[in-house]
Amino acid sequence: MSRPLSDQERRKQISIRGIVGAESVAELKRGFNRHLHFTLVKDRNVATPRDYYFALAHTVRDHLVGRWIRTQQYYYEKDPKRIYYLSLEFYMGRTLQNTMINLGLQNACDEAIYQVSIPGSEAPGQEGSVLSGSWRCPRFTTLSPGLSPLPSLWQVEEADDWLRHGNPWEKARPEYMLPVHFYGRVEHAATGAKWVDTQVVLALPYDTPVPGYLNNTVNTMRLWSARAPNDFNLRDFNVGDYIQAVLDRNLAENISRVLYPNDNFFEGKELRLKQEYFVVAATLQDIIRRFKASKFGSTDSVGIVFDSFPDQVAIQLNDTHPAMAIPELMRIFVDIEKLPWNKAWDITKRTFAYTNHTVLPEALERWPVDLVEKLLPRHLQIIYEINQRHLDHIAFLFPNDVDRLQRMSLIEEGGTKRINMAHLCIVGSHAVNGVAKIHSEIVKTQVFEDFAALEPEKFQNKTNGITPRRWLLLCNPGLAELIAEKIGEDYVRDLSQLTKLHGCVDDDLFIREVAKVKQENKVKFALYLEKEYKVKINPSSMFDVHVKRIHEYKRQLMNCLHIITMYNRIRKDPAKLFVPRTVIIGGKAAPGYHMAKMIIKLINAVAQVVNNDPIVGSKLKVIFLENYRVSLAEKVIPATDLSEQISTAGTEASGTGNMKFMLNGALTIGTMDGANVEMAEEAGEENLFIFGMRVEDVTELDREGYNAQKYYDQLPELKEAVDQIKSGFFSPEEPELFSDVVNMLFHHDRFKVFADYEAYVRCQEKVSELYLNSKAWTKMVIRNIAAAGKFSSDRTIKEYARDIWHVEPSNLKIPPPNEPRDTAEQSTPNGTAA
Repeated sequence: MSRPLSDQERRKQISIRGIVGAESVAELKRGFNRHLHFTLVKDRNVATPRDYYFALAHTVRDHLVGRWIRTQQYYYEKDPKRIYYLSLEFYMGRTLQNTMINLGLQNACDEAIYQVSIPGSEAPGQEGSVLSGSWRCPRFTTLSPGLSPLPSLWQVEEADDWLRHGNPWEKARPEYMLPVHFYGRVEHAATGAKWVDTQVVLALPYDTPVPGYLNNTVNTMRLWSARAPNDFNLRDFNVGDYIQAVLDRNLAENISRVLYPNDNFFEGKELRLKQEYFVVAATLQDIIRRFKASKFGSTDSVGIVFDSFPDQVAIQLNDTHPAMAIPELMRIFVDIEKLPWNKAWDITKRTFAYTNHTVLPEALERWPVDLVEKLLPRHLQIIYEINQRHLDHIAFLFPNDVDRLQRMSLIEEGGTKRINMAHLCIVGSHAVNGVAKIHSEIVKTQVFEDFAALEPEKFQNKTNGITPRRWLLLCNPGLAELIAEKIGEDYVRDLSQLTKLHGCVDDDLFIREVAKVKQENKVKFALYLEKEYKVKINPSSMFDVHVKRIHEYKRQLMNCLHIITMYNRIRKDPAKLFVPRTVIIGGKAAPGYHMAKMIIKLINAVAQVVNNDPIVGSKLKVIFLENYRVSLAEKVIPATDLSEQISTAGTEASGTGNMKFMLNGALTIGTMDGANVEMAEEAGEENLFIFGMRVEDVTELDREGYNAQKYYDQLPELKEAVDQIKSGFFSPEEPELFSDVVNMLFHHDRFKVFADYEAYVRCQEKVSELYLNSKAWTKMVIRNIAAAGKFSSDRTIKEYARDIWHVEPSNLKIPPPNEPRDTAEQSTPNGTAA
């Protein structure tokens, strides 16, 4: 158990985490005891840690509900333009502490829980305490890869049944349940096309409140759960086929039971397409219902005019996963609302915008025409019509250019005919953006060059951002409070104010305080590792961290080769000065990604050898974090000294982990890829450890032809490391275990690990040299934190709002539920993002 906080510590009033007031603490205690009592009376006599969590979660939620209702009332009355962000992926992280911070209740909750004195509870907010509940979104069950027991150390996937105990943060909305259709056939008549004989699945919405920071605004994340209708295959049931009726019901509800965790790898499965269409079909019905109700006071179709639809509705497509929204909206407009095609298409294009998240060919969705025809026959017809009109336009502009028509077609011919969903998104949207400056440039000049040449004004950049509330206030309160004491608290809302820290770079006291916070975070994480992984590490060692999805382009393999190189150097000269390192690697491989799973196995095999070699001792430790997730990121990122961002130049769209590390006082070793480029621009390239090929170098190497053998022959340390992997040095019981990895590195490595190995190792030597000078290292850390302001998600969303959604962001503060509704601090114009 952590030591109790002193009265002075507990009562320290830092308003960025909420003021401790006697009234608010007493109110929270009353709410907590009321909810806990209700749970115990209903279920059991003895409270469990989960009971304590739910009691506190419901207490905090009580503070959300009034604000949530008032926000929706305000939107209904003002009728602003509404922004709908469609995504099949949400990594929300834990909700309780994030909500407390955004409501200004963090310190008050800490004090209330301390006064309640829960038996066996640790200090508030610590792992295992009542504040560390891990109930989370999305609606789909996800897979949580961990490691199988020693000594196998393979990734294994287990269903994360996160709803088994309920979710205190979501509310079912059965009154808004909607039908979603699949299969069937299309009838054409004088009145238009009609999709008939379909199989119906019901979409049940679940709403999660998402609070703004200290502004009483609470927006909604709506997730959908699949339900079979009550009369589903009732005919089979009536004739005695009970088993088939139940099986069919399960098939319908499987749509939202498990989400495909593909991670930059397209897998063209029917269930995945069902999931994608299910989300967009339910959402679009919901959007149109809300539009009709707000504009006309009715949801009937008769007499509805949709001319103002793009002025009231903006829909952002997060990657190609919700691309079916484009033909679905066209189907609604043309088949149901009876709009002329040209008008429907104009409205559709002005409504949608598309964010591209990857340039990797294997990640871009290309759905087989046969599958779409079977599952969504009317949508295939609409896609063909969109494509025909699109190609007619291209043919008019570029007569006889057959190659261009093939390159720009929505339908890819040859072999299995497929629909290129990225092309559909580009053609059906008024704006297309990448998520970092270099990525957006590659999108324009390489991946979608023909489309950008046709409509250059359509293509934009919107560099990703992170929220400082979760990624500083919540996960690194020590640093957050230190910054607030130095430059004031307004930086929480305006992260660009971190530039004021440039004036503190030579402040010896501030330098010492920043270093102290980092060391405290390292000690805390070292204790966590010792408890969870049974590995004792040196908190004074450099924490060298590489945590992200396991993928060849992220080049965890290059990090592994460097580990082996460091190991070999220590073994050859144990007496030589060596900066102690703890290398921490974490991430998950997509379940079907063989090479990624082999990389995990190799890292663990190397760790087994390194960590148990007495000659190496505490000079080098290697740890693989299993089941890497948001809550684990919140622990490791504040403790990190060196952030590894080493993807092959031109392959990472942006990254956000790099920004989180920068904000939390880690220095970056990385290539000029993704958002690293802009981080170097903001902080100065001399304040990052940049190495390796640039995009133009990679292009030139591709032109020449990449020859891995050449680097292997020329670099003795690389040869030694590869030979050790190849010979079974790290897998003596299975010498051929990593033959696939070695074969890939020599013959199929698209990401050119060997080409950057030498530059990477030399750059790591510069890292070690600087780490020996604590003051110089910390000064560079401060320069990085001071330059992190650009990478706030607040800035990102403002740019989306102004440049893509055509709304003006507002600083509106809605009055809290206990004040009159007409006391808003700032009136909001029609056009506020909601």
